[in-house]
Amino acid sequence: MSQASAVPGPRIFCVANQKGGVGKTTTTVNLAAGLALIGQRVLVVDLDPQGNATMGSGIDKRALPLSVYDVLLEQAGIAEARQPSPKGGYMVLGANRDLAGAEVELVPLERREKRLKAAIAAVAADHDFVLIDCPPSLSLLTLNGLCAAHGVVVPMQCEYFALEGLSDLVNTIKQVHANLNPELQIIGLLRVMFDPRITLQQQVSEQLKAHFGEKVFDTVIPRNVRLAEAPSYGEPGVTFDPASKGAQAFVEFAKEMVQRLGRTP
Repeated sequence: MSQASAVPGPRIFCVANQKGGVGKTTTTVNLAAGLALIGQRVLVVDLDPQGNATMGSGIDKRALPLSVYDVLLEQAGIAEARQPSPKGGYMVLGANRDLAGAEVELVPLERREKRLKAAIAAVAADHDFVLIDCPPSLSLLTLNGLCAAHGVVVPMQCEYFALEGLSDLVNTIKQVHANLNPELQIIGLLRVMFDPRITLQQQVSEQLKAHFGEKVFDTVIPRNVRLAEAPSYGEPGVTFDPASKGAQAFVEFAKEMVQRLGRTP
């Protein structure tokens, strides 16, 4: 934690897990909205060609004048490509299917894994937090996210196979830390879609705490219908139904994040 606290400028975090369907995008947009609600200036970078974080923030991915694709190919800067989330209170660098092509186009280019880092540096003064929604696969896109970030927030379901996927991610982070980005570390594990009535989930939760200690966030995000419904209305659950348990949990998580990073190094 202390390493991240000492970093000047915005806190740049990837929300990543190599296992699909664990709530990465839900975590990204709701943490962004929660942070915005408590007065933080937030940029969400959608690095997934599916563009779910873009749509979930209320921005039509099919009508993007400029996207993260243009930024990675250095045809535009973030300052001109970002847009405000209509209800989320944060800025979004959106993505759409064009981004799938960037994978191939980046391969022969110089600094191919450091392009997002350079682009974020140009707008560093505008944001307190940059949250990067990574695709589940380890690709050049994910690599750009990991090279730009100070740390990784890992959303996890407390299920049997979750721990298996986590060891793959930890190895990836170690490799990127050793070879490309010495600042990179796991900031914390967030337990999501949690149902305390299921014994296995409680057991996995205890295993996580035993193994990772303080790296497990105190806040737990419950399984919540309103959080699941919100993206179809084009807004984060935090603003869609502020009274829901899921929304309140994400606001608590935002507060915990700020509190942790505000600790003196």
